[in-house]
Amino acid sequence: MEMRPLGKSGLKTAPLVFGGNVFGWTADEKTSFDLLDAFVASGFNMIDTADVYSIWAPGNKGGESETIIGKWLKKSGKRDKVLIATKCGIKMGEGKEGLSKKYIESAVDESLKRLQTDHIDLFQSHRDDPNTPLEETLGAYAGLVKKGKLRAIGASNYEAKRLGEALAVSKKHGYPRYETLQPHYNLAERKLFEGDLEDLCLKEGVGVIGYYSLASGFLTGKYRNEKDTEGRARAGGSKKYLNDKGFGILKALDEVAADKKATQAQVALAWLMARPSVTAPIASATSVKQLEDLAHAATVKLDKASIAKLDKASA
Repeated sequence: MEMRPLGKSGLKTAPLVFGGNVFGWTADEKTSFDLLDAFVASGFNMIDTADVYSIWAPGNKGGESETIIGKWLKKSGKRDKVLIATKCGIKMGEGKEGLSKKYIESAVDESLKRLQTDHIDLFQSHRDDPNTPLEETLGAYAGLVKKGKLRAIGASNYEAKRLGEALAVSKKHGYPRYETLQPHYNLAERKLFEGDLEDLCLKEGVGVIGYYSLASGFLTGKYRNEKDTEGRARAGGSKKYLNDKGFGILKALDEVAADKKATQAQVALAWLMARPSVTAPIASATSVKQLEDLAHAATVKLDKASIAKLDKASA
């Protein structure tokens, strides 16, 4: 399995990251364990989650995903086989949000407890906190890295200007820097990342692990009209792509998939993996069969003509 560097952290990931947002939501504990076992058995090594997953599901209060991963780590004994990435910053309760030093320190300890581990490989600021100075946030991370609780840090949902400012603050004070960025990025959503943000990541050697890699399932090709999305918990986000541009992307995916004897999902992920700026896209699955399909994306090599066809349809 090809291993790719996560920025300049010294950590390396396989070209696909498992999205843990489904654990405790659309995947129960047993299914989650089966998925994690299959993922690692396939040669992959990085799992992404967040403290807030999956607070949106009825009856949940947040922390469900980390708790399941922690139970799996304890049961499987595979802590040394995986990189665990998690995040904080989005509201977990009254007074429990943002990126202040005090909150980061308590959020990290809570995550460590749920994950049943003594360190987190990649800890990410889930979104920018304009109310807290970057010096305070990055200084807090510096202390946690020094204590051995965190190995590296990353940012999620940061705009180019703020990411650039954060990198400058780290350099000035000798703090750990954001080694990764987690943007919303896929064939159907290119403008959120391409441009200043992508250019900055390439220039500074920041690793990119994008989320919504399959556009809420739209890029799998299974949602081609409104009726296809009915009764599917995770399909709501794909409805906005049911338009001329979206159908054009699906047509290009269909053609490239047929040519490569691959699925549309594999091609959509392979397109991301082929981008010079992308380290590894994040994708989730709710069944082992679905996971096996996604895992094959790492073996799909797209030629220049296929990439050009996908680029043109999604431009």
